[in-house]
Amino acid sequence: MERFLVTGSSGHLGEALVRTLRDNGYDVVGLDVLSSPWTTVVGSVADRSVVRRAMDGVTHVLHTATLHKPHVESHGRQAFVDVNVAGTLAVLECAAEAGVRSVVFTSSTSAFGKALRPPPGSPAVWITEDVAPVVRNVYGATKVAAEDLCELAAADGLPVVVLRTSRFFPEGDDTDDVRTAYDDANLKLIEFTYRRVEITDVVDAHLCAARRAPDLGFGRYIVSATTPFRRDDLDELGRDAPTVLARRCPDVAEFLDERGWRMLPALDRVYVNDRARADLGWTPRYDVHVVADLIRTTGEPRTDLARAVGMKGYHAEPTGIYTR
Repeated sequence: MERFLVTGSSGHLGEALVRTLRDNGYDVVGLDVLSSPWTTVVGSVADRSVVRRAMDGVTHVLHTATLHKPHVESHGRQAFVDVNVAGTLAVLECAAEAGVRSVVFTSSTSAFGKALRPPPGSPAVWITEDVAPVVRNVYGATKVAAEDLCELAAADGLPVVVLRTSRFFPEGDDTDDVRTAYDDANLKLIEFTYRRVEITDVVDAHLCAARRAPDLGFGRYIVSATTPFRRDDLDELGRDAPTVLARRCPDVAEFLDERGWRMLPALDRVYVNDRARADLGWTPRYDVHVVADLIRTTGEPRTDLARAVGMKGYHAEPTGIYTR
């Protein structure tokens, strides 16, 4: 019988994974420092005794527990190393000891760091797995370090897949001028053209990765909605994104006009999910066209799963946009 361990089970993605697995009849162990209906073992991933206890009988590990980008202002670098690096090492080594079939590590496109931001006026960057990270902050640095530990564990025989997920959180944009200039649904809709993914598709990618990991041994993949843009659009996207949108997605451009919404004037990057779809057998269901239809129907860009999980925030006490 298959048993899944989900670390970070009280968090946004963790809860979505536990909900989905339970709904599909799987035996699930949830591990988190916070108690919740989705957590069965309360403790830190950096505590090996806790991790070993949670690992009992587990066949697949979905390791989502992490300190996030919003914690950069509230936590020291050592805390990031303790949770994101040492915690990942503990999960990997305990998983190897337990003989699990696969580990899926939830990383982030933030791992690319400064590589995501070309100089103003430059073409947008075509972001594939071949783009080399350029460190920007401790969050990205520790994610890259944890990814390297995953690759090392795979070299020792533990099947591991790393998923660099793009934005799927429900909170508003963390840039004040962008957040005030655009309706939230407007902004999220256009992000599906280049840097957002629906949480249902993120869950599906994790389950596909868990199944494929034994055959792959190791892999690192971008998980983002399928972009309508092409590589030869990059120069124009960096100067005039509305014109490119109107050419590639006239229905979406018309929908924006109908609502009095608008496209961003320029884009700095485009995430490419080709490798994840090919290697993992992952078929994302939500692209900009589907999300536009979702907004027409429900008035918002969230699926049933996203609404069920809701907005969790990242801190016990409000500290900014990510905790409203």
